[in-house]
Amino acid sequence: MNPETPDFLHATRTSYDAIVGPYSDRHADHLADLPLDRSLLTGFAELVQATAPHPVADLGSGPGAVTARLHALGLPVFGIDISPRMVSLATRTYPELRFHVGSMTSLDLPDETLGGIAALYSVIHIPDDHLPTTFAEFHRVLIPGGHVLLAFQTGDDDGHERLTERFGQEIALDYYWRTPDTVSDQLAKAGLDIRARVVREPHEDETRPRAFLLARRPA
Repeated sequence: MNPETPDFLHATRTSYDAIVGPYSDRHADHLADLPLDRSLLTGFAELVQATAPHPVADLGSGPGAVTARLHALGLPVFGIDISPRMVSLATRTYPELRFHVGSMTSLDLPDETLGGIAALYSVIHIPDDHLPTTFAEFHRVLIPGGHVLLAFQTGDDDGHERLTERFGQEIALDYYWRTPDTVSDQLAKAGLDIRARVVREPHEDETRPRAFLLARRPA
């Protein structure tokens, strides 16, 4: 982080640093009880493996459980998260895997490096005006034929909410709810072809439907 870093990145980093303990306790492995979600992750892994043995980035890797699942599926994967404390926790929990501090808005990776990108519930913190450059970064670092799997909370309309408290901690965390059409349009403008979309209803204590988009950089 430097003085030119956008305010929302500072706020996101500081907020997740503040709640790393209780957040990881609740979301240590959020896919454990979600077989449909896991099947989509498995399908993504098979598609990536069919292209080339390039590495995969789990963007917004948090406590590291999704990174570990992708590793178990046979992918050469590493995690990137904006929160240094999340990265430290993931490294301790999964010492055999690599985790780095960074932002999906400006990836410290060469062009055409990755065979795949997984970003589950992390683009929800990217403001609308930064979404095009974020998806342009995805396109830049993917190899031709590389895939992206996104997951995000959704609804009938786009919306925005700021939380100032979570788990008893003071935070300043923005959440952006977007329809699949909105996100699909932005991916397409970045040169990524939509290959599949899935929307499921909320599960147990979830309050919003979940959307999954699979996109591909043209070969």
